[in-house]
Amino acid sequence: MSRPPKSLAALIVAATMSLPLAAQAGQAEVTGLTGEEMLKLRAGPGTGFRIIVGLPNGTRVRTHGCDRIGGTPWCKISLSEARSLKGYVSGHYLAER
Repeated sequence: MSRPPKSLAALIVAATMSLPLAAQAGQAEVTGLTGEEMLKLRAGPGTGFRIIVGLPNGTRVRTHGCDRIGGTPWCKISLSEARSLKGYVSGHYLAER
């Protein structure tokens, strides 16, 4: 016996729940780094893209949505204090503000 297909609403809820809270557009803060670590702001969504700058814990950012690529949520962001500086970071290190 085959299972009935999931409804579109259930799929959307499941996809949203699998991404961090900062996945939706809004305000977030860099968190979860240890010591002198910096979150790499990259030119594109993945580790193969050039690093623009390192962001320390507590950096406030504006999120513009996230996509899961290779098991990692990559979020497009701009800095709250320098909005022209834009790029992508791993969503694992963003917390909703």
